[in-house]
Amino acid sequence: MKPLTIIGALIILAGGFVLLRGFSFTKDKSVLEVGPISASVEEKQSIPPWVGGLAVGVGLVLVVAGVSSKSR
Repeated sequence: MKPLTIIGALIILAGGFVLLRGFSFTKDKSVLEVGPISASVEEKQSIPPWVGGLAVGVGLVLVVAGVSSKSR
């Protein structure tokens, strides 16, 4: 298999995961710092499903480009 095809397949898998299961992460944000006292907030953010769809599309393009490219 060509590297372009493998990369495309991995991107398709990652995009499919985001589409089907969703993906979220937490981000720590410092809200207040006064001297030795500090306060922080944990924000939960999720990746929108359209990003997964876009990744699947890009992965398909890479797989097709890898399969159809001529070997050197």
